[in-house]
Amino acid sequence: MTREHQGGSRGFAAARKGVWSGLRFTSLRLRLVLVFGLVALTAAVSASGIAYWLNREAVLTRAQDAVLRGFEQEMQNRAGALPEHPSQDELQHTAGQMAASSQRFSVLLVAENSDGKTVYASSGGLGGFSLADVPESLRTAVNEEQKVTSANKHPYHLYWQRITEDDTPYLVAGTRVIGGGPTGYMLKSLEPEAKDLNSLAWSLGIATGLALLGSALLAQALATTVLKPVHRLGVAARRLGEGKLDTRLRVSGTDELADLSRTFNSAAENLEKRVADMAGREQASRRFVADMSHELRTPLTAITAVTEVLEEELEFEGEGGGFDPMIEPAVRLVVSETRRLNDLVENLMEVTRFDAGTARLVLDDVDVADQITACIDARAWLDAVDLDAERGIHARLDPRRLDVILANLIGNALKHGGSPVRVSVARADDEVVIRVRDHGPGIPEDVLPHVFDRFYKASASRPRSEGSGLGLSIALENAHIHGGEITAENHPEGGAVFVLRLPQDPSPPADGDAADDAGDGAGSDGSARDEGKGEDAKGQV
Repeated sequence: MTREHQGGSRGFAAARKGVWSGLRFTSLRLRLVLVFGLVALTAAVSASGIAYWLNREAVLTRAQDAVLRGFEQEMQNRAGALPEHPSQDELQHTAGQMAASSQRFSVLLVAENSDGKTVYASSGGLGGFSLADVPESLRTAVNEEQKVTSANKHPYHLYWQRITEDDTPYLVAGTRVIGGGPTGYMLKSLEPEAKDLNSLAWSLGIATGLALLGSALLAQALATTVLKPVHRLGVAARRLGEGKLDTRLRVSGTDELADLSRTFNSAAENLEKRVADMAGREQASRRFVADMSHELRTPLTAITAVTEVLEEELEFEGEGGGFDPMIEPAVRLVVSETRRLNDLVENLMEVTRFDAGTARLVLDDVDVADQITACIDARAWLDAVDLDAERGIHARLDPRRLDVILANLIGNALKHGGSPVRVSVARADDEVVIRVRDHGPGIPEDVLPHVFDRFYKASASRPRSEGSGLGLSIALENAHIHGGEITAENHPEGGAVFVLRLPQDPSPPADGDAADDAGDGAGSDGSARDEGKGEDAKGQV
């Protein structure tokens, strides 16, 4: 198959899909057209049926009355003039005269001659209208003599019936001459009237079809008029959902759709104001945190220098000098809390960069196994961590941010899990998969969804811990900026497993600014000076 043919097939398939999607039954336009069509079809069929029935009865009744009236006159004038016992010739002559009337019906006369024999005379001859063509029920009714009363003045009456032979409708009637004489039967074809009724039926059917087509076109026009504002409202709602809060609808008219557009505009305006207010507050909050963190760094630098001197004095204590034993615990607490406060400030500054969207990658070709080994070695974790990492697995990553992720995950496992902590590296498709597993009690099920939340504490009875509650959150943000992900779960054999997935070649930063915060220090990463202290925790996050 050629490329041009493939392109044409795809285009045809896309066009067919577009047409079908526009005509799907869930479409309001299609449902409106169908409803209009059904209503119009029902009305047209009902009107046509009633019109056909009324016209049919009128046509048949008019033709039938004219024929019966003519037959009755012929029976009175001609058959009534025959003797009581006519001969065959007289009867045949009269039948011919009756059939030659203006109605042109076939006539059958039945009488008794002077010898008491029944004689028959048909206007069509031997092969014409015969007594066998008359229904038996009609013959019985014609020959039945009725009692003469004040309500019934004649013993015999005219009876008629419609029959069909060879798909041709006929009118058959019969009566007897009052006072003695022959019995007469008449047969009249109603085929001309049937043809007129068929033409009428075709005309009504065509009119019904045209009415249905017209209603469909009218429904389409009305649906377009009604649905166009709804479509505009849907487009505006999608734009609003995409964050374009300045979206507004053009309002025209005073109907319900115009009221709906005004309501949408009012809601969009209120939403825009509220979002702008919230964005302003969030920006002010971030600026406050950033300013506070920067302002704290200067005094913290001085305090850190003092604590380093105090630490040296504590070490000197073992050699015969140092602090008074009464104040030594307070000095150690000051050193520990100063280190913790310094870590918290660095973590807050890192979080502020992520929230402000200023964090960038400094990509380099990294051997993942070497990077993990360097992270473990820098923190003196070699004896506590079992590394299963094949060398030669390379990826383009930010070494500093990868170190942040690894320090948080491994330090978290050492602090809150159980030894040994096992770190494994594997390659899956275009990803590097790093698993950090401990052998501790695992993560409670109610805590598992919140392990990456900021400042989340798993135990309310331990609101204070060495960690800042930001380590795992910062690790997750660093994975996201690489285009990766971190998941946490419990191992079936016990302990917790953190799985880090990073692409081997992440997309470069959009603006090319790759090093705006590379020199800010390790901060939240639990780097070499942290010695594994102050990260997130399982069971206490």
